[in-house]
Amino acid sequence: MTEELKIHPTACIDEGVTIGKGSTIWHFSHVMSGAVIGENCNLGQNVVISPGAVLGRGVKVQNNVSVYTGVVCEEDVFLGPSCVFTNVINPRSFIERKEEFKETRIEKGASIGANATIVCGNQIGRYALIGAGSVVVKDVEPYALMVGNPARKIGYVCQCGVTLEKNQEEYSCPSCGKKYVRDGFLKEIEAKDE
Repeated sequence: MTEELKIHPTACIDEGVTIGKGSTIWHFSHVMSGAVIGENCNLGQNVVISPGAVLGRGVKVQNNVSVYTGVVCEEDVFLGPSCVFTNVINPRSFIERKEEFKETRIEKGASIGANATIVCGNQIGRYALIGAGSVVVKDVEPYALMVGNPARKIGYVCQCGVTLEKNQEEYSCPSCGKKYVRDGFLKEIEAKDE
């Protein structure tokens, strides 16, 4: 570990952990052996990062979140306060199922709202936004705005997080002006040089 890290004295960092420069780990958090944390990550208070869990560059984990084995967060992911991950589909306290852990992937730039639950084995697409308290039980497409239990798509959000407006065949952001088109999944329309 380097001097550029900020680790609160109450945090517990096991041996065999990889933590990228510029990362911050706050009060009472535990990073377990085999966990990988990228550069410039921020782990709030009372966070657990389990063995084999991966956080890409720039991930923000708010207070009271456990990122279990099998969870992979790509760069710039936001995990809201007290959001929940699982890694076994049919847990029993008296049956060990570590060989049955299912991977859950949160793609680049996606945000998980406070108290949301992500059932294991699902993929959250790039820049998707999962509303507070939602329960995700299936894959989520890129840029989708998901709410409810079970979570359902109610629209799309821009890369900047603002709800997109539909204008005939394309979607546009009222905040930053980016434009998107649906071609299987929502895709950004690249700006043309003038």
